[in-house]
Amino acid sequence: MRLLIVEDKLKYAKLLVERLKPAGFDADIETTAAGAARATSKVAYSAIVLDLGLPDRDGMDFLRSFRGRGKTTPVLIVTARSGLDDRLSGLRAGADDFLSKPFSVDELIARLQALMRRPGRDYLDQTLRAGNVSLDTRNRQVNIGDQMHVVRLRETFILELLIRNLGGVVRRQDFEGQLFGDEDEPVSNTVEVYVHRLRRQLAEGGATVSIHTIRGVGYMMIEGKHPLEQSLAVTHC
Repeated sequence: MRLLIVEDKLKYAKLLVERLKPAGFDADIETTAAGAARATSKVAYSAIVLDLGLPDRDGMDFLRSFRGRGKTTPVLIVTARSGLDDRLSGLRAGADDFLSKPFSVDELIARLQALMRRPGRDYLDQTLRAGNVSLDTRNRQVNIGDQMHVVRLRETFILELLIRNLGGVVRRQDFEGQLFGDEDEPVSNTVEVYVHRLRRQLAEGGATVSIHTIRGVGYMMIEGKHPLEQSLAVTHC
């Protein structure tokens, strides 16, 4: 799962990133509200950790703007402002939780995990299924039928996005966001390579789902066996 940490103290933010990794969180860092707005327009983050004291704009203003764009990503405010009025303002602006500085990283992890377990999100502690394929999101184990298959880590992220959006199109940039975040510049065909590997593994393992390429847009997983290479054209109005 990929987080966005919006924090103007870069050294502190980098420390958080390192401390969050053992809990299964990858994270990008933005030090300004403008940077956070740009990042969230490109990447569908699992959650946002938002400091309010940003140099270019108050974090509360960013949050109101973010929610005004229709974004429902869970947002956890972390700030030195600990007054009741600040908490209420944050919740009214659209925050999901509020954590006062200083705090322990263990508490931050617990709060993030609680946010992702809320009904309608279901990011943690579950097994995702499509056809006879299952993915344990905790240990990244993939089963086809009753057989376990060794799948590379990044291919499991591709699989997770496809299962969560079964029957719907997942855009290429959404795969890039989850795999590489905002900072890395993937090689132009990197996603295609991962999808091809995953498609072949599923087909060779006897999966009852298939991955279709939607030309110029992304990929779609549907139930039903099909040849290894599937491609559909779409028409844009």
